[in-house]
Amino acid sequence: MTIHPSFSLALLACLCVSSCSKTGETAAAKTQSAAKAPADPMAITPNPTLLKDLKIGEPAFSDIGTSHTVAARVEVDETRVTRVGSPVLGRISSIMVTEGQQVHKGQLLALLNSTGLSDAQLGFLKTISSKQLAQRAVDRAQQLLKADVIGSAELQRREAELAEATAELDAARDQLALLGMTAESVEDLRKTRTINSVARVIAPMDGTVLDRKVTLGQMIQPSDTVFDIAELSHVWLVADVPESNSSLLSEGLPVQAHLAAFPERKIFGKLSFIGATLNPQTRTVRARMDLPNPNGRFKPAMLASMIFKDKANRRLVVPLSAVVREGNTESLFVETSTGNFLLVPVLLGEELEGMRILLDGIKPGQKIVLDGAFHLNNERRRLAVGSSEGA
Repeated sequence: MTIHPSFSLALLACLCVSSCSKTGETAAAKTQSAAKAPADPMAITPNPTLLKDLKIGEPAFSDIGTSHTVAARVEVDETRVTRVGSPVLGRISSIMVTEGQQVHKGQLLALLNSTGLSDAQLGFLKTISSKQLAQRAVDRAQQLLKADVIGSAELQRREAELAEATAELDAARDQLALLGMTAESVEDLRKTRTINSVARVIAPMDGTVLDRKVTLGQMIQPSDTVFDIAELSHVWLVADVPESNSSLLSEGLPVQAHLAAFPERKIFGKLSFIGATLNPQTRTVRARMDLPNPNGRFKPAMLASMIFKDKANRRLVVPLSAVVREGNTESLFVETSTGNFLLVPVLLGEELEGMRILLDGIKPGQKIVLDGAFHLNNERRRLAVGSSEGA
C-alpha cells in the first residue's frame, strides 16, 4: 500500500499539536496545584466555618503562685496512738487479737503467767492479815485501858502499829492495780484468798491494732511493747520538703494533696505543723497536714504527693485550649493577618488552674488562638498531607 506524501505531513502535524496540547495541560495543572499548596507548612488560612469557631485574643496577666510538688505519705496521728505493754514480767500464754483488728477500751488483748503477780498478791494477803491483827490489838488495848490494866502509852503504840498496817495494805492494793488487776479482781482476791498468777493485758483506748510484737510462749519485761494501738479516724499527711523550698512554708499555708490509691481525688487542707529543725541526712523539713479519716480509707504508709504554692506574682498566661503539643514541642497559633495563622513554638511554664505560664515566644500585642487550636491544627496537618501527596 502506497501512502501519499501529503497525508504523512498532515498526520505528523496532528501528532505535534496533540503533544503540545498535553504538555500545556500538564504544566497548567502543576501551576494550579502549586498555587493551592501553602508556602509554609506551619501556616494555615482556615475556611469560614472553622474560623467562626475560633476564639482569638491576647495572652493575659494573672496573679498566680508557682506550685511545688513534694512526696508525702500518710502517717498515724501520734497524739492518738498508744503502745501497750505488760505491767509484770511473765510468759505470754494467750493472744486474743491480731493486726488490723478493732478493739475497745478495756478489751482483753492477751494473758501471761507471772510469778511477780503471784508475789504481789501474796504480799497483799499478808498485809490484810497484819492489819486485822493490829486492829484486834488496838481493840484489846482499849478494853485494858478502861480496866486500868495498861497505860495510854501502850494504846498509842498499838494504834501506831494499826496505822502502819493500814498504809501497807493500801500500798499493796495500789501495787496490784499497777500490775493490771481491776478493783473487782482485788476484791475477789481479798474474799477468796486464792492467788491467780495470770496477768491480763488490757486495751487502754478504742482503736485499731497496728502491730502485735509478741508470740505465744515469749517472755516479756514490763518495759516491752506488746501491741501498738491507734485511733485512725484522724491521720496525718506528712511531707519532707527540700531545704531550698522550706522558706515558703508556714502554718496555715493552703495545700493540695493526691494519694496514689485514689488518683481521681483531690484533697485540700492547710499545713498544721512545720518542723523546727532540718534533717541533716536528707536536707529536708517536715511539714504536716491534718487529714480527717472517718471511713478509714486513708491507711498509714500510703504514698501521696503534696502541692503548695509560693507567694502570688503577676504572670502572663494562656489557656490550655490554646496549646498545641507535637512531640516535645509546645506551640501557639499566632494571627499573622486577618484570617491567617502561623503555628509558633513557645516556651511554657507549669500548669496552674487550667492555665499555662507563658515564658517566651510571643511578642507583646500579638494575637493568638485561645480556643479551637486543636481543630485548627488538625486542619493544618490535613492540608499539609494533601499538599505533599499532590506534589
